[in-house]
Amino acid sequence: MSIDYSQKIPNNVDLASNKTLQRALEHWQPAYLDWWNEMGPDKTTTAEVYLRTAISVDPKGWAHFDYVKMPEYRWGIFLAPQEAGRTVNFGEHKGQPAWQEVPGEYRSTLRRIIVTQGDTEPASVEQQRHLGMTCPSLYDMRNLFQVNVEEGRHLWAMVYLLHAHFGRDGREEGEALLERRSGDADNPRILTAFNEKTPDWLSFFMFTFITDRDGKFQLAALAESGFDPLARTCKFMLTEEAHHLFVGESGISRIIQRTCEVMAQHKTDDPAKLRSMGVIDLPTLQKYLNFHYSVTSDLYGAEISSNAASFYTNGLKGRYEETKLGDDHRLDTAEYPVMEVVGDRIVTKHVPALTALNERLRDDWVKDVQGGIDRWNKVPEKLGIPFRFTLPHKGFHRKIGIFGELHLSPEGKVISEAEWTHKHRDWLPTEEDRAFVQSLMGRVAEPGKFANWIAPPARGINNQPVDFEYVRFN
Repeated sequence: MSIDYSQKIPNNVDLASNKTLQRALEHWQPAYLDWWNEMGPDKTTTAEVYLRTAISVDPKGWAHFDYVKMPEYRWGIFLAPQEAGRTVNFGEHKGQPAWQEVPGEYRSTLRRIIVTQGDTEPASVEQQRHLGMTCPSLYDMRNLFQVNVEEGRHLWAMVYLLHAHFGRDGREEGEALLERRSGDADNPRILTAFNEKTPDWLSFFMFTFITDRDGKFQLAALAESGFDPLARTCKFMLTEEAHHLFVGESGISRIIQRTCEVMAQHKTDDPAKLRSMGVIDLPTLQKYLNFHYSVTSDLYGAEISSNAASFYTNGLKGRYEETKLGDDHRLDTAEYPVMEVVGDRIVTKHVPALTALNERLRDDWVKDVQGGIDRWNKVPEKLGIPFRFTLPHKGFHRKIGIFGELHLSPEGKVISEAEWTHKHRDWLPTEEDRAFVQSLMGRVAEPGKFANWIAPPARGINNQPVDFEYVRFN
């Protein structure tokens, strides 16, 4: 179904026939624009950006590229096409028709799931608000703004569900999504990782590579939901999330490329010398990887979770690619391995799979992150540089779950508080590391020009040349 751009709110949910819902969303829209103007990308009101806008949910034609002033971006509501005869695919309701309306007994739980997901979308926009002022190129600035407008649209998607299916409670939750602020001491975002600062482009690329990848797996699990409107909404969001992951993975890969080129040219791996030449040394990149990986890992919650078991049993949130898994999709007797700390040793034990669903989703994410790390490692390998990036142990620098009260080295050794205090500066970014990265941040806004610390991309966006004028300033 194509999007009707003649409407105030583009949509493929037949908003025109539901005047009550239309009025509610039109009432929310000015508040959303106020939030965007206050917390969206800084000082971009007059810039024209070469952006992708969804014009159809058809897999072959959902992206339309053109110059857009971001305050005039047409945020809308798009759901993947409805699947005729879809049933609940897991849990105690397996085989029953998927729900088109919220089941009364799951109303509160579903609302909390949607609010939690929705809260992450404006949070990331707020975290990235100032990055346009220090972009390494117009190409990167355009990608940042693409991520921002699509996170804004994902907020619209969640607010639509709240307004359409949760009445007054949903409308109040929609308003609260615009009132919380990332990092605010009194009214922070719900999840800790979305209250961390994104002060520089290295952090932004790590965030889009690692934390947006968490978004991919959370959305994929919700796309299996027995509540059909939530499943269809998340399926379409996943098509946009893929570009965000590309921005992160390719951004870090280009930083590695540039650093390795300088290392090969000057035949040195000395971090101090490399820093003096204006590139980010590979050990510092590894520290940023350790930080973002460990903070994001906490987003999956505790290894053993009765809430996750309840979500699954009740058909609200499935596993990654649930329908492709070859089991009974009830998990009454299945088991899953999780880690346990016994003294100073980490051992593996088998627990009921229903209670280990958080850990299973985390493991799926880890495998996906590792694939990106393997691709990064091909960059130094091609230039004959022996450095290889590695993921730290799952228990490293954790705040939640069985490792939350412990200290582990990146290799997974349980260590004392004193040893952690002595060593953690070797594993996580220090204030000096962050200050150095900050010192490299300076705006490059000429077509085809790139900051010294990052290599140009192999190709442009939508088959445009790399030196295309991706952002026009007026």
